[in-house]
Amino acid sequence: MKVKTLLYYFIFVFMMSLSSCDNNAIFDESVVIPNASWDNKKSPYFDVAIDDTLSNHIFSLNIRHLENYRYSNIYVFLHTTFPNGNQTHDTIECLLSYPDGRWMGKGSGSMRSCNIILNKNLRFPLKGTYHFEIEQAMRDNILNGITDIGLRIEKDI
Repeated sequence: MKVKTLLYYFIFVFMMSLSSCDNNAIFDESVVIPNASWDNKKSPYFDVAIDDTLSNHIFSLNIRHLENYRYSNIYVFLHTTFPNGNQTHDTIECLLSYPDGRWMGKGSGSMRSCNIILNKNLRFPLKGTYHFEIEQAMRDNILNGITDIGLRIEKDI
């Protein structure tokens, strides 16, 4: 009986430690790319409510891909619509492998996950809802091997 109680205690502590590691994230969502085939006509989007215009934020993309992805990088267009309707468009190159061919990020099996920091000191100029759209910008109309694309915003403390 004591062993079972001790086991439950360790599981509880482990779960609490996992949940407490991420308390600075104000947004962290990903979209699954069906069949790991990202069509350049289908752009995942995220609507993020921002109420803090004073703090610095870490703004990053989360990319999951298969190890048989044929490129060492990925180009994306990031389209941002501000709460006042103004828009910006950025072209971003995300490196997924080192020059020697080893994959960056974390992985197990045939899957790799990369968190690519785009801005470490982002200050949102306006309160309100920001609309972020991520479009794949590679030469392939259908980009095979990308399984998930996401956006992460956390307070920089």
